[in-house]
This record gives sequence, structure tokens and C-alpha cells, in this order.
Amino acid sequence: MGGLVFSIVLTVHVLAGLGVIGLVLMQHGKGADMGAAFGSGASGSLFGSSGSANFLSRTTGVLAGVFFVTSLSLSYLSGAKSPAATSVMEGAAVQVPAPAANSAAPAAPAGDASKAKDIPR
Repeated sequence: MGGLVFSIVLTVHVLAGLGVIGLVLMQHGKGADMGAAFGSGASGSLFGSSGSANFLSRTTGVLAGVFFVTSLSLSYLSGAKSPAATSVMEGAAVQVPAPAANSAAPAAPAGDASKAKDIPR
């Protein structure tokens, strides 16, 4: 049941996000009103001279609200999936190699430029 609710909320979230993107791209900026004064054809739109701005901005606001609510819902539902709050690092196994019993001093690198051969042992 929890997986079904998560899938439904995720689907609504993606559709609301795509809707917000589409509606924002359809709206015109404030500078576009100057072009309507010189006959660019914006006054003969489908929603009238100012109806499209109100309709699109209100619809964008509603979809943004739906997007916000579904974001919070998804974060709550994803946290509710794992009942025991564990750290990601708790599952990682740390393997530290044990030092060898007869460890000799590291060998000096070959070459005349090394100063390691001058250090007394």
C-alpha cells in the first residue's frame, strides 16, 4: 500500500513539475506588454487582452503549490519506508590491514638522487 501511494504522489509530482515548466514558458515577460501597444497581436489572444496573464499566473501558482506539497509528501514517505533510522556508514565494513610482525625498514628507491641511503639504520 505504501509503495502505491508513493508511486501516485511521485507521478503527480512529475506532472506538476512539467506543468509549471510549461506554464512559465508560455507566459510573457513584463517587457512584452510594450509590443502589444504597437499592434503585435497580443490583444487578440484567446483569453482577451489581460485574461491570459491572470489565468496563466494563477494556474502556475496552483501547480507550484501542488509541487511543493508533493515534495514534502515524497520526503515524508521516503523517510517512512525505513523504520530503523540507520546511518549509511553503518553498513560499510572497514578493513584495516594488520601490520606485519617482522616489518623491515622501507627500502630506499633506486637512483643516485635519493637521500635515503645516507640515513643510518
